Amino acid sequence: MIQKIKQSMLDFVKKYEARLEVFFFVGGFIFDALLMTEIDDQFSLWQQAIYLFVIAALVHFEILYRSLKWRPSRFMVRAWEYRNLLLHFLLGSLLNIYSLFYIKSSSVMSSLIFLLLMVALVVGNELPLVKKSKVSFKVGLAAICLFSFVSILYALLLGYVGWTPFFLAVATTAGLFYVQLFLLKRRIPDERTLHKALLFPGLSVLAVFTLFYFLGWIPPVPLSVKEQGIYHFVEKKNGQYLLSTEKVWWKFWHSGDQDFKARPDDKIYFYAQIYSPGRFSDQIFIKWSRKDALKGWQSTDRIPLQITGGRKEGFRGHAVKANYQPGEWRVQVETSMGHEISRLYFEVTEDLATEPRVFTVLAQ
Repeated sequence: MIQKIKQSMLDFVKKYEARLEVFFFVGGFIFDALLMTEIDDQFSLWQQAIYLFVIAALVHFEILYRSLKWRPSRFMVRAWEYRNLLLHFLLGSLLNIYSLFYIKSSSVMSSLIFLLLMVALVVGNELPLVKKSKVSFKVGLAAICLFSFVSILYALLLGYVGWTPFFLAVATTAGLFYVQLFLLKRRIPDERTLHKALLFPGLSVLAVFTLFYFLGWIPPVPLSVKEQGIYHFVEKKNGQYLLSTEKVWWKFWHSGDQDFKARPDDKIYFYAQIYSPGRFSDQIFIKWSRKDALKGWQSTDRIPLQITGGRKEGFRGHAVKANYQPGEWRVQVETSMGHEISRLYFEVTEDLATEPRVFTVLAQ
């Protein structure tokens, strides 16, 4: 009876393998989207590490299996039939986590190509052509997950983002791939096969990440802007930030006074809540730019702001612009390396009215 049930399940999996892989891949996305915690949550970090270890083990034995250097024991034969489902679930789960982290830490315009690439990899993983391909594509996805994990880990340990944690992440990822290559070479002497299956996809991913980092396309995880806006006045009082705005209620999509009506002696205040993990201390920059009709966006100021982590709602800070003229403006929040975390567009027009203004004061 039990044997018949097992055989029925196996036949069912073989018949609907493609649909089940999609189901498990999407299931991994949903599973971690629902249970997603803060980026520095220790349980989540350990969970990611365990997932990566299991993925590395599956890739290791898959290469041995395809090279006829290993066969599962009779106790593992049935479980081995489900290896692709497990691999899809784990990769889907990790790609979901890191995609969400990258999205939260990015300005869409500056990281659009990188984010589109992430989406393309997620979608491409489910294409029939990719499913029939060799193990190297899965190794590439695993390399993305491994690099994302160690780059976040180094940023958390060092307490800042920049070249040092990035290059440490590159070196660590490459080192772990060489360790796995060394272990496989003990069973498979054909280095060309191993290079094609393991080393080439892993190093290719690192090369792409390095290029994108130089271009400023990789979001500066774990930093993220949780809230930002343009205001007529910002004041810190009794531990709260008081934001004065003229925004009308129906412009719900605006962040404060994005239609900034300026009178003489008005100053423009930019306020932001910037999330960073506990024990995190770094310097960011608030960059002001005005759009010139002939030259395009022209930078006018780049104001440093020291942030410290640990506050769930995000570190609160503001920058002031006193010298300006009417026109289209842009504020960008950047790391010290110039990697953009967020941007906000607003327009300044001259207000010729003289009657008293009524501001709405928001407490943050």
